[in-house]
Amino acid sequence: MGEIDGQQGSNRSKRMEAERMQVILAQPRGFCAGVVRAIKIVERALKIHGTPVYVLHEIVHNRHVVEDLKNQGALFVETLDEVPAGALTIFSAHGVSTAVVQNAKKRRLRIIDATCPLVTKVHLQAQQYSRQGFEIIIIGHPGHPEVEGTRGRVEGLVHVLSSSAEVAALEVRNPDHLAYVTQTTLSIDDTREVIDALKKRFPTIRGPELSDICYATQSRQNAVRRLAKDIDLLLVVGAHNSSNSNRLREVGEQSGLPAYLVEEVDNIEGAWFSGKTRVGITSGTSAPEAMVQKLLERLQAYGARKVTEMRGERETMRFRLPESL
Repeated sequence: MGEIDGQQGSNRSKRMEAERMQVILAQPRGFCAGVVRAIKIVERALKIHGTPVYVLHEIVHNRHVVEDLKNQGALFVETLDEVPAGALTIFSAHGVSTAVVQNAKKRRLRIIDATCPLVTKVHLQAQQYSRQGFEIIIIGHPGHPEVEGTRGRVEGLVHVLSSSAEVAALEVRNPDHLAYVTQTTLSIDDTREVIDALKKRFPTIRGPELSDICYATQSRQNAVRRLAKDIDLLLVVGAHNSSNSNRLREVGEQSGLPAYLVEEVDNIEGAWFSGKTRVGITSGTSAPEAMVQKLLERLQAYGARKVTEMRGERETMRFRLPESL
C-alpha cells in the first residue's frame, strides 16, 4: 500500500511540475525567404502548368513540406534520368552543379530554378575566384546538396573543409593563391573558427568573411542564444537532414542547455522534461509553423499551459519568383 501511495505521490508531483511548465517561442523561427520562394515556385508551377511537374531532390529538407507538395501533384526524383524528355523540372533550393544544368539542356527539359538567391550568390563568388585562378576551398559539409552544387559550379581543384583540424592537414598547390566560400547554413561560430585557421595558415587567402552565412541562419541562431538565458530546455523543430536545424540544436547545447531535434512530435520523450519548467521552441528554416503548433499541442498533454513568444524583429525579406511564374 505504501508503494502505491508513493507512486501516486510521484505522479502528482510530475503533474504539478508539468502544470508549471512555461513554453517560450523563439522569434524569428521557421521558414526563411528562400524556402518560401522555393515552395511557392512548385505550387505556382503546378497551378499554371498542371501535372506532371518534376522536382529534382527534396525542394527543401523537410518531409512534411515534400509530402504536402506531393499531395498537390509534384513528382520528386533523385536523378534527371527519371524525368521524361521535355518535361517541366524544378531544381531544389539547395542548387545544382553545372553538369546537372547541361544534362537538363541536353534532354530538352523545361527548367525552373528554385535555388535560393543566397546560394546562387555563393556560386557566383566561387566562380569569380576560380576565373581569377584561385584554388577554391568550400567551408561546409561534404555530401550536403548545397556544397555539392557549389563544388560542381567551379572548374578546377576544389577542397571541402568543415573543421579547423582539416585546415592543418590541407595540401594545396599554391598557398598564396587560395580563396574560400562558405555553405550558407553553417554555425557562425564553427565557420569563424575555420576561417581563422585558414587565415592563420594562409595569410593571403581571400574570402567573404562571414557574409555568406545567410541572414535567416544567423538571426535564428542569435534568437536561440538570447532565448537560452530564459529556458532550461530547447526543442528544435526540423528534419534530421536539415543542416541549419542541426546547427540550432548545437547552439542550444553550446549555451549549456539540453537540446533536442524534433522531426516528429511522436518522438519526444517525457524524460526530457523532468525538472524542466521553462521550455524553449525554435524551428529550422525549412520547418513549417504547423509542426510547431503540433508540438505545442503535444506539450499541453504534458501539462504545459503558458505559451509566450520572445521579443524579436519579424523578418520582412522576400525573394522574387522567376519571371516565368
